[in-house]
Amino acid sequence: MDYGYSTTSYGAQGGAGGGGFMPGSQTESPGGKKGYGKDSLRPVTIKQLVEAHHPNPDAEHFMIDNAEATQVTFVGQVRNISTQTTNVTYKLDDGTGIIEVKQWIDAETFGDESDPSNQKPKPTEQSYARVWGRLKAFNNKRHVGAQIIRPIQDFNEIQYHLLEATAVHLFFSRGPPESLQAKGGANGATNGGYQQQQQPQQNTGPTIPAGLSQAARKVLNCIKDTPQTNEGLHFQDIATRTGQEVNEILKAGDELQGHGLVYTTVDDHTWALLDV
Repeated sequence: MDYGYSTTSYGAQGGAGGGGFMPGSQTESPGGKKGYGKDSLRPVTIKQLVEAHHPNPDAEHFMIDNAEATQVTFVGQVRNISTQTTNVTYKLDDGTGIIEVKQWIDAETFGDESDPSNQKPKPTEQSYARVWGRLKAFNNKRHVGAQIIRPIQDFNEIQYHLLEATAVHLFFSRGPPESLQAKGGANGATNGGYQQQQQPQQNTGPTIPAGLSQAARKVLNCIKDTPQTNEGLHFQDIATRTGQEVNEILKAGDELQGHGLVYTTVDDHTWALLDV
């Protein structure tokens, strides 16, 4: 099913109509202000929106993975809908965090059932929705100002989006796939080009970030050191092996996913290393 994306360098998808994730596509206007005609559209998780930062106190835009993020898209479950005089506020949860989404109301057409904009399907509570918009902050509280919000009809789009967000995160945090392939090719040039990968490997694992919590380190080491299939380890198995509380394991899993160290496999609570 076509979700309205165009291909990116990771084989994942970007924004519709060529406005998708294209590194270096943002431009400056002659006056020095950013021209929004060529903004990139970045797929993200809510956790990334919550942790995004301004590059300096006077900046209006946010940075994610040390890259400017102006327009974003994400999916989540609608937990609450509040209709107010000037806007409709949706509270969305994607499993990594919760954020409010505001869509402003056109007073002239709101409530007019004959208007085409009111004939489109609208999100309902507990359903899933996709949002396109800009991350904003007002009175130290963040929200997304939505240009479009629509209900999700095909639930494959939820997993599809998470893979998309992961691919773009990897691009900014680890570099383009071409450079990674080049490094792999150089490493494989020894022994007559034969890479000894036929034998089961002990996972050396990814580089551990300095700020990673002790609980997350235990979970990461458990996943790395435990023999397993490509489906990874379930959180209950990890809890048994490490002696940690279940809640502590789940928080550690979220932290590891946020750092791009693990990904979910057969369900949301079974994890495998992203870099083995």
